[in-house]
Amino acid sequence: MAEEDDHKRTIKYGESAISYIKKNTLPAYPRSYELWYTYSAGYNQGLNRAINETLKTNGRVSTDEMLTLYGRFLSPTRLGDRLDEVGSKVSKEVEELVDSLQLSADATSDYGQALEKASAKIKTVTDASKLQTYVTHLVKSTQKAVTSNRKLESQLLESKKQIETLQSSLEAIRYESLTDELTTLNNRKHFENSIERLVDQFHESGRGFALVLTDIDHFKAFNDTYGHQTGDQVLRLVALAVKQNVKSEDIACRYGGEEFAILLPNVSTKDAAEIGERIRLAVMSKELVKRSTGENLGRVTISVGIATYRDMDTAHSIVARADKALYAAKGDGRNLVRTEQDIDDTEEEKVA
Repeated sequence: MAEEDDHKRTIKYGESAISYIKKNTLPAYPRSYELWYTYSAGYNQGLNRAINETLKTNGRVSTDEMLTLYGRFLSPTRLGDRLDEVGSKVSKEVEELVDSLQLSADATSDYGQALEKASAKIKTVTDASKLQTYVTHLVKSTQKAVTSNRKLESQLLESKKQIETLQSSLEAIRYESLTDELTTLNNRKHFENSIERLVDQFHESGRGFALVLTDIDHFKAFNDTYGHQTGDQVLRLVALAVKQNVKSEDIACRYGGEEFAILLPNVSTKDAAEIGERIRLAVMSKELVKRSTGENLGRVTISVGIATYRDMDTAHSIVARADKALYAAKGDGRNLVRTEQDIDDTEEEKVA
């Protein structure tokens, strides 16, 4: 069922991408398809805003504009280039710090040698003027060492600030790579990493988890009727309902175009169903108003499917069961919560 659903959904995105390529009379490069597929799926809010602005201004997207947009939002090297830039800055900062430490070490060594020589000479000197000369030389060496240490201290403080700034840049890049820009929830990549980690944790500690999948009912028709911007508003509304009904240790993600996934560590099927129900009611309770016109668009509903991790499960198998429960909710009339237990009970009734 999960594979069949992925097939149907991705075929729609693919057909939409081809129609945009034809409409804008663009060459059917692989990157053309990727750009318009991403636009149709709505994964990249920055890309969608830029394309919508270009369409509003020019009426179409030219080949040059398309390539520019691809390089700006989708190029595989975009995050890599930023990581390389930060890495180069870190390397430069470390090199400068090592040089400063080496100079300080040399200065300390010179000062130590000067102290040893002065100590040896002072022990044998009897002439007061010579003693004064040695003491003056020793004071100058001490002042030089103090100046060198202060310079190193200043350099260390500056390097600390620079490294903290670079660390913030790395955190920002990491956040961007794992966050859905439109909803600010975790993205599909984060979901896949997290569910694999939870599966591993189960094998190590026996700590299970529940998976909640939600899908916005009739979203494509809504999107086609009111436009992508209003569709984005719906996605934000659902994302907000999700955020308000999960705990800090839960992992809420935008799973696909209009699908959301929530990983609930150490939560039973019953408790997960209650959380799914709260999210469903929260979404349904909101009346949607079109910002540009003030038009009341009514209410949006979601269908919810839930599965709980079982011994010998894989990430794929638990997703498949949650997806099956989700489709049961849609098949039973939508705007419902169904769990894998509902599916099991139905199958038992059919056998009986």
